Amino acid sequence: MGNLCATFSPPKPPPTTLPNPSSFSISSNRWSRMRSSRRHDAGDSLTSDHALDAAAALFQKLPPDCSVSFDRSTSLRQPTSGKKNRNALPRSSSSRARSLTDPLLQPHQLVNQDIKLDDLETNHFVLVHGGGFGAWCWYKTIALLEEAGYRATAIDLTGSGIHSFDPNSITDLAQYTQPLIDLLEKLPDGKKVILVGHDFGGACISYAMELFHSKIAKAVFVAAAMLNDGQNTLDMFSLQAGSDDVMQQAQVFVYSNGNDNPPTAIELKKPLLKDLFFNQTPAKDVALASVSMRPVPFPPVLEKLRLSEKKYGSVRRFYIQTLNDNAIPVPIQESLIERNPPEQVFYLKGADHSPFFSKPQALHRLFVEISKIQRP
Repeated sequence: MGNLCATFSPPKPPPTTLPNPSSFSISSNRWSRMRSSRRHDAGDSLTSDHALDAAAALFQKLPPDCSVSFDRSTSLRQPTSGKKNRNALPRSSSSRARSLTDPLLQPHQLVNQDIKLDDLETNHFVLVHGGGFGAWCWYKTIALLEEAGYRATAIDLTGSGIHSFDPNSITDLAQYTQPLIDLLEKLPDGKKVILVGHDFGGACISYAMELFHSKIAKAVFVAAAMLNDGQNTLDMFSLQAGSDDVMQQAQVFVYSNGNDNPPTAIELKKPLLKDLFFNQTPAKDVALASVSMRPVPFPPVLEKLRLSEKKYGSVRRFYIQTLNDNAIPVPIQESLIERNPPEQVFYLKGADHSPFFSKPQALHRLFVEISKIQRP
């Protein structure tokens, strides 16, 4: 392991044995939720009590190896009282200087319009979580997308969420992304999806883009590893390594095959999770994450991607930056964008590494906006 950067070089801990929950995939066409009538900062504060109760109830009722479908939500957005400047950009939304190649987009302008889903190339979002996360992290995004009439599918990658496989036994990226590959393989002919990848999920959707480019209308990287051909996710962190880095302090290697062999997974210290991933996230979502996150399988992190311009390069890419991110700081995100430029870039002000928790409404608006962007 002599080629690892300083970010991934803590002393070796003893092996760790992990529980194996059962497999899980969410494909939702209806996830109703109660909404607060009180207006918050750009509407980003959800009724966490109801959302978490609904999520907990769903998890308790799921049998092993199941896929749950929901009918499209019929809930309506209720107008709020009081006057509001409709030309003002919400504090939580994207703000970027206008240019010919990267125009300023104001998501609230779209939300105030009737969304013509029939005019879209696809209305189906497939949400891919980051390292250590699971399908559970997208519960707010699923609710918002389905309320707007979209279809949303959040998957658990192998050994993640409540998928039953031991993350210490995962040997490569193909095995780790198998649930995503299975989903794309089963898409009917002529059907496409919008792939969304968060964190390490960016490498996972890149892998899928190379295999199923004809089934992917757009790819959205949310504070994610958007890599070049021949790079691995570890290379991303070499762009900015420091001895006081929060990521370095938070990670602990797991050596399930013995201390004389390479690490099998990376665990994250729970006391540092908030500083690393959730520094702008509501407390209840931090609590949900602290009991739901699992180790990150290490071999897929080391695997170099093989990406071609003909396949991977044919998929339209969009990047959403998170400006208060301690896990993948802005300089790393900027470097990824500079080295592998997407079609457009968006900023999320006030968002930590987990914008599906810290800025769910603003993130949702950007997803809707990206779904509407036509080819130049």
